[in-house]
Amino acid sequence: MYLILKKEYLNETVIRMEVEAPLVARKALAGQFVILRADEKGERIPLTVAACDRVRGSVTIIFQVVGGATMSLARKEEGEYIQDFVGPLGNPSQVEGLRNVAVIGGGVGCAIALPIAARLHELGARVTSVVGFRSKELVILEKEFRALSDAFYMTTDDGSYGERGNVCIPLARLLEGGERFDAVFTIGPLVMMKFVAKTTEPYRIHTVASMNPIMIDGTGMCGCCRLTVGGKRVFACVDGPEFDAHLIDFDEAIGRSRTYLQFEQEARERHCNLFKGGNRNG
Repeated sequence: MYLILKKEYLNETVIRMEVEAPLVARKALAGQFVILRADEKGERIPLTVAACDRVRGSVTIIFQVVGGATMSLARKEEGEYIQDFVGPLGNPSQVEGLRNVAVIGGGVGCAIALPIAARLHELGARVTSVVGFRSKELVILEKEFRALSDAFYMTTDDGSYGERGNVCIPLARLLEGGERFDAVFTIGPLVMMKFVAKTTEPYRIHTVASMNPIMIDGTGMCGCCRLTVGGKRVFACVDGPEFDAHLIDFDEAIGRSRTYLQFEQEARERHCNLFKGGNRNG
């Protein structure tokens, strides 16, 4: 059992939790994830390690309430316990030796992008962060990104905050202006990552995409996160979660990601009455 030390709502559907898990905190690195179960009857959920405090022995996770399993997790409060919390899993981000890097995050994917930006900042790299959301109400982690970034760009689809448009607009402008990054890391919706890769490809800039968003089971057994990279079949959870974005068959991944939308909606409906009326902190 793993104690919830802190719970905070970042927006209406995104929650940050700090969980007491000293063995995980001791070894977790940027880009890795954990698998948890909210209770003994819960489904396994793979979630990226958003931060860890090795002294405090805690791991921070950030998740969006989208289905039954995350709704069950969202009902947990500070002082309560999570049934299982296993990790770190997956391969860490390869950031050593990079001096000038862009980190591109979209929506809740910013929770995955943030620890990468933090690690690059810690290593002394110049970090340019570009983050995008549908609207101002959905913005998360802005203060944290600004603190870690040498240059920061905010975009919203509707123009309600920052620059109107998507993350590719400031990225393209930087590249057209002569900026040459050692690498670009992108994490967010599959369509966003596809077009970030298309934006950097003409400049031959190494671009890394986290395929964490398509993971379900997190162990490779379910097969839902299989994808094609460079013509080879791989699994995001055991072979990744990060891959060369220029080699990913994004169209295939996008099509497969839509397979379970109906099941997710049904699970959400089954849990909605439990979620309504829950206490909110933060």
